[in-house]
Amino acid sequence: MSGLRETLMRHVDDGSVPGAVGLVARGDRVEVAAVGTVDVDGSAPMARDSIFRIASVTKPVVAAAVMLLIDEGRLAPDDAVAPWLPELAAPVVVRTPSGPVDDVVPAARPITVFDLLNSCAGYGFSSDFSLPALAPLFSELKQGPPQPQSVPAPDAWTAALGRIPLLHQPGEKWLYNTCSDIQGVLISRVTGRPLPEFLSERLFEPLGMADTGFAVPPDRLDRFTSHYRPDEPGGLVLVDGTDEHGQWSSVPVFPSGAGGLVSTVDDWCAFGRMLLAEGTFGDHRILSPESVRLMTGDRLTKAQREASDLFLEGQSWGFGGAVDIETEQPWNVPGRYGWVGGTGTTAHIVPATGTVSVMFSQVAMTGPTPPLLMRDFWRYAAAY
Repeated sequence: MSGLRETLMRHVDDGSVPGAVGLVARGDRVEVAAVGTVDVDGSAPMARDSIFRIASVTKPVVAAAVMLLIDEGRLAPDDAVAPWLPELAAPVVVRTPSGPVDDVVPAARPITVFDLLNSCAGYGFSSDFSLPALAPLFSELKQGPPQPQSVPAPDAWTAALGRIPLLHQPGEKWLYNTCSDIQGVLISRVTGRPLPEFLSERLFEPLGMADTGFAVPPDRLDRFTSHYRPDEPGGLVLVDGTDEHGQWSSVPVFPSGAGGLVSTVDDWCAFGRMLLAEGTFGDHRILSPESVRLMTGDRLTKAQREASDLFLEGQSWGFGGAVDIETEQPWNVPGRYGWVGGTGTTAHIVPATGTVSVMFSQVAMTGPTPPLLMRDFWRYAAAY
């Protein structure tokens, strides 16, 4: 069997990515490979500490911060979000998902913290992106691929969200993405602190995640990777560079809980090890064992899962990440928890084997189907 370096290098050699960094850890055994270069120009080799835009691999981190507040008694899963998010106190729902945005009915019940955590609040992406109620998520809230410098500030963003009808009744169906951004606003409202500040103090510092945040400081731009999207003829088009004018060169006014973080493979591995250790890391107790169990277990009903038609093939959803429930591929170990990022990133834990696997690349996904690079990495990690 090929080693990790060879597994990743095949995709550099065929031109699908300029470079990638992969890490697989199981107990004291850790394998790391950095292959290729940080950009298509080959200006520097990829390194273990290269920094990537991790996109939706942000989601588990932000969900963990919500669970931290639940552990402290500042929130409860059954709490309505209205006291902290009054903009969402009286939501309305489109009468039919394909109907106009002004044909609405009142929500049958309030949106709860649990609805945000399991992504069933009624806001988010369905597989049919042409539905009228989805259009304002893109036009007003700038949902979709991360573009941090173009999103309104949290108060304006939440006010705009409150004017958009839900696509489904609260608790009815799993929908992607938006609930994680709402979680970020909720954390800030409950704590009275900016989301970046709270995450840094309560998660990143105790976990030693020194390179994780919503922007890359000037003295670390030399470790930042460029970001691309595939071009039709087989080439790559630059989306965001690594200079002081890039989207991640300064902390945005809206720090996205759905996809705004940058990180390294070792930083996310520390987060994953904390989850595997039932909430502890070294001498630090980050989360309670119960919060980790809730976060990394299946939190969708059969009806919610069956009503959802985007991403969840062979999987369900916990808090902030997918949970494998069927063995459709060698890597689909029941209980495997984690997620992928549209910028070309993936990170998972497997409690049954005590494994953390993280692979970051810098080419955007073109749809919900994971690219061959990710699947080859997962196959390797499953056999580790």
